[in-house]
Amino acid sequence: MRFVLRLASFVVLLAAVLAGAVDAIQSVAASELVMTSLGDDLEALGADTASWVQFAQRTDTGATLWHSSLHWLLTQPAFAVLALLALLLWMAGYKKRPAAGRFAA
Repeated sequence: MRFVLRLASFVVLLAAVLAGAVDAIQSVAASELVMTSLGDDLEALGADTASWVQFAQRTDTGATLWHSSLHWLLTQPAFAVLALLALLLWMAGYKKRPAAGRFAA
């Protein structure tokens, strides 16, 4: 299970670096700061992802708290959300070293 979490963390971290690199390239080209939101990046992936995002943002899909938190998350910069997700996955898959040391009985 730890391997799967670490692998998922690595893949999400690669996506975060890619999103950050795309934002950096667009910022240099536009001569101003450009940060693409997570919702815009998900919609750019394809029609299936765009329909999922639109379905999740509808008001009749769930509670108001879920809707407002999902809307807030989708408006945040993609690289930051993905980096935070990668950190959380890495923390979930982290194996803590024994306190007694390496050669404890």
